[in-house]
Amino acid sequence: MRVAMIGTGYVGLVSGACFADFGHVVTCIDKDASKISALNDGQIPIYEPGLQQLVAKNVAEERLYFSTEAAEAVRSADAVFIAVGTPARRGDGHADLSYVFQAAEEIAGLLDGFTVVVTKSTVPVGTGDEVEAIIARTNPHAEFEVVSNPEFLREGAAINDFKRPDRVVVGTDDERAAKVMRELYRPLYLNETPILVTQRRTSELIKYAANAFLAVKITFINEIADLCEKVGANVQEVSRGIGLDNRIGSKFLHAGPGYGGSCFPKDTLALSKIGADADTELKIVNSVIEVNARRKRRMADKVIAFLGGDVAGLTIALLGLSFKPNTDDMREAPSIDIVSRLQEAGARIRAFDPVSMDEAGHMMRDVLFCDGPYHAIENADAVVIVTEWDQFRALDLERVKTSLKAPNVIDLRNIYDPSDMKARGFSYASIGRAY
Repeated sequence: MRVAMIGTGYVGLVSGACFADFGHVVTCIDKDASKISALNDGQIPIYEPGLQQLVAKNVAEERLYFSTEAAEAVRSADAVFIAVGTPARRGDGHADLSYVFQAAEEIAGLLDGFTVVVTKSTVPVGTGDEVEAIIARTNPHAEFEVVSNPEFLREGAAINDFKRPDRVVVGTDDERAAKVMRELYRPLYLNETPILVTQRRTSELIKYAANAFLAVKITFINEIADLCEKVGANVQEVSRGIGLDNRIGSKFLHAGPGYGGSCFPKDTLALSKIGADADTELKIVNSVIEVNARRKRRMADKVIAFLGGDVAGLTIALLGLSFKPNTDDMREAPSIDIVSRLQEAGARIRAFDPVSMDEAGHMMRDVLFCDGPYHAIENADAVVIVTEWDQFRALDLERVKTSLKAPNVIDLRNIYDPSDMKARGFSYASIGRAY
């Protein structure tokens, strides 16, 4: 089949490359000429493991193309995906749908024959209705159906998530459109991946509900971690104990400094606004948003308290800046709040992250970005592990100890064993473990 993908951001680029790898002919379209030129030169604008190789393979096999011109790709497409950004609107937190609506208007006049127009972007309930109205108004003669097909991609594992998903959600009441979508995802269907066909508005809500529920799990276990510290329990053992219950499950029960990234903060806020607009207060979601924001700030306070309540003039090394490993995404990363608060308290910050320091440089001032973990640690008064990159899991602890001015380690990801760190002579703190 032939696919036009409008938008070459994270979702559009990963989805386009994966559809091409399924055997479809895909053209990814973007107005940013410099981005398209870079993609045609083999340069990938985001860090995602395996993506560069996947793009190169499908470009070489002439199934994946990049262009600033939509006309030819849209006219020949069986399906046109709208995969543009929907950032939180400044001031009120609603999803900004201007790019989605612009894309709908631009492709409307290019449709030729029956075409499925797919909203791949994360959009509030009812957006598909508005996209449908825009296309029908712009091109009354167009033959099309608007389908919701939300993405469930985790940064750092997006290719595997696309090719081996738990489910594919398709929102449409039109059988012709459903048939096209089943054919697009046919390689997954042969592997018995469930394809859930729902009403369009239901599909749109599934995405927000899924992300909000995962955010609830993260926030819940973080609050339990605080309780563990007070009562002398171990949050990792609590997590395992409740995670073995099949009704709960073990994923997203890892205590830490709070969630960040491009999805959970934006989507929980948007869901809260959707509820408010529908005169339905979502108290759990609203509490999650508040608790998570507070937690990020409290992580810096935890560091300050551990170092005696005064960090003025101290040098603190941060290992990891991105909101999670295997991505360069700094959006809503806990490190931003931690650095800001520590600097307000008078600390000097040194930092290292394997891939996100360029992005972090746009968001943090007066931070010394270092060449590696040991460079960051050298002569620091303490080291704080913020992101659990694999290379931080096996640090040379003797080298760490001798490089620090004082053997202070604050582990916000519970990478190391408290008893082992104490035996090695470290002053060590972690999350939700009182010993």
